[in-house]
Amino acid sequence: MNVAQEFDPLYRSAQALNLGHDQDGAALVTITQTRGSTFRRAGASMLVRRDGRLVCELSGGCPQRDIALRAQQAIDSGQPALVAYGRNANYDVMLETGCGGELEVLIEPLREQSDLQFFDAIAHLRSRRSPGAMATVYAVDGDVLAPKPQRLVQGDGVAWSDIETDALRQQLAAELSSTEAGAPNAMTRRMQVEGRHYDVLVESLRPPHALVIVGDSVSARMLAELSAQLGWQTTLVDPAQAVTETTNGIRHVAASPQSLATQLVLDHLTSAVVMTHRLERDMGYLEALLDTPVGYLGVIGSRQRAAQIQAAFPHTYPRLHMPAGLDVGSETPQEIALAVAAEILATRNGRSGGPLSHSQTPIHP
Repeated sequence: MNVAQEFDPLYRSAQALNLGHDQDGAALVTITQTRGSTFRRAGASMLVRRDGRLVCELSGGCPQRDIALRAQQAIDSGQPALVAYGRNANYDVMLETGCGGELEVLIEPLREQSDLQFFDAIAHLRSRRSPGAMATVYAVDGDVLAPKPQRLVQGDGVAWSDIETDALRQQLAAELSSTEAGAPNAMTRRMQVEGRHYDVLVESLRPPHALVIVGDSVSARMLAELSAQLGWQTTLVDPAQAVTETTNGIRHVAASPQSLATQLVLDHLTSAVVMTHRLERDMGYLEALLDTPVGYLGVIGSRQRAAQIQAAFPHTYPRLHMPAGLDVGSETPQEIALAVAAEILATRNGRSGGPLSHSQTPIHP
């Protein structure tokens, strides 16, 4: 679950399960290790329903079909499984994808409501927009841990665990304390505790990315819709909005420049785009947002307007993206939304936004 925007659909689907009834079983599939070029990284998860429905698909290719079949078998048997895809096992399946890498997946049946408690702990952290970390103990002495994996979730005063071995839990708690602020990538580690060897997937838990859009035009609405589809927490600020409401995953609020900071969370994991198409109003909201730590701050408009805004705020050039968006020749509101969202994503991931064919860095950020 190292991709923050995938947690909400997984969590909603897990909450909707009527566990404890044979007809509504499910399994959670998590990639624990990868080597070489693979379709997803360690930490990525997919929910497989008994009826075959998938939530947060991993790839759509041959490995996914095989994984889904094995997950349904695990649902029926109630036993977790650890499946490797690579040169020593199931290599034919990987060859069909053309990716050339190797991976290992953990398949854990979800049978009781208590199996979802770690989801609740993660959701609690996210509701507070607090970073954290999770350790999943999934194998001991080379065998998958049965009847299910054991976990520790912690961060910013939140701590939940069902790990039964005290020494292991204490060692992992110390390990996670340094992981919370570390690199976002998940990694499997082998730990020796009291003479036993445990395989543990350690991953950081990041708060969801949030996007605040200031504007009432069709372009602002298109960007809000795309943001919601990307799984970003989306707020559309419209000065003419009568009441605060949420529709289709988009929160609509009326907020003046002076009330922005009190009505919205504007932290370093938040991006903001000002697009009222009225210069004086744009500058009012921009001045308020410059006093916040938002990680991306963009303004829609022509280069002439960008020059006027730059003249009004001469010392803010490194922070401002004006005109906002990647240069893809966008013209329609939908294309403008795509260009702006792409620049936000590239900025968050520390990428240039250029063609992948011209890049020598790994594809996955």
